[in-house]
Amino acid sequence: MEVRITSREMVKPSSLDLHLLKPFKLSLLDQLSSTNYVPLIFFYTKPSDSHFKNTAQVSDQLKKSLSKTLNQFYPLSGRTKNNLYISYYEEGVQYVEARVNACLSDYIEQTDLESLNQLLPCQPFCYISNSTVPQLAIQVNIFNCGCIALALCCCHKIFDASTISVFLKSWAAFSRGSNGEIPKPNLLEASSRFFPSIESMPLNNSIKCLLFNEGRRKTRSFVFDANAIATLMFKAKSKHLEHPSRVIALGAFLWKYAIRASRSASGILKPAILSLSVNIRQKMKPQLPDYSIGNLFLLPITTYNSVEKDVKLHDLAYLVREGVESVTSD
Repeated sequence: MEVRITSREMVKPSSLDLHLLKPFKLSLLDQLSSTNYVPLIFFYTKPSDSHFKNTAQVSDQLKKSLSKTLNQFYPLSGRTKNNLYISYYEEGVQYVEARVNACLSDYIEQTDLESLNQLLPCQPFCYISNSTVPQLAIQVNIFNCGCIALALCCCHKIFDASTISVFLKSWAAFSRGSNGEIPKPNLLEASSRFFPSIESMPLNNSIKCLLFNEGRRKTRSFVFDANAIATLMFKAKSKHLEHPSRVIALGAFLWKYAIRASRSASGILKPAILSLSVNIRQKMKPQLPDYSIGNLFLLPITTYNSVEKDVKLHDLAYLVREGVESVTSD
């Protein structure tokens, strides 16, 4: 399917006073994070009751509301300098418009998931040596049927899942004409107060080699509906864990079958580890709001040492929960 770029531009904050703001300090956790783009794609059908006459009006509204959102999430509009701070907020974010010569229903039915990369404004999950790239890039894809795919590439240097989520909620609110403002903008930079940056941070080549090696990779899609997740949560119960969350139950399930696949391939009943990211904003004292920008998460390691052939889901779920709860304010 053909995806044709029709326009490229930089969307900048609408405020004229952002140049007066001081540079946004990176935290130590941000310094340790690699510069690569994490993708997100949202698919929207053409609403029958929309007040927009055409997709050009939709795109114009998206750009105006994005510009307003960047006034408060101004670091997303800047550029990283020396792996220490972000400034040049007037640079803006990349905004691309494209036409897709297909209908959305036909595109989604494809089994080749890597074809979705055509909808993205940047190449995802690749190491980027140029640290001055935009923190955010957006591509609005318009299908022949009038449906839209809104694709984002978020730079992991300052974006974690929570940062992405609150930014999107604010953008959506402004786009609807609602109030998308955050209550305490001074807490945007809170991460660097708890985890001060190091003036001279050496390049961590081991992380680069681990995350961006050139080995064989395939993208696969696994869909767990509500009933399947409810079943997993029930099976993950034990006397030690009476109410497993969806994340813990599903994480334990994936870990179980990763262990089985590894043992099948190697023929060895060896220990296994799981590292699950944990948002630390609500675990800190004092707690930080979700809109605090940065990589405010940790990766506690959980180990499964049993050499029994039968790996039990509820045992793994308990270990996953223990790993998550090991992350405290201390």
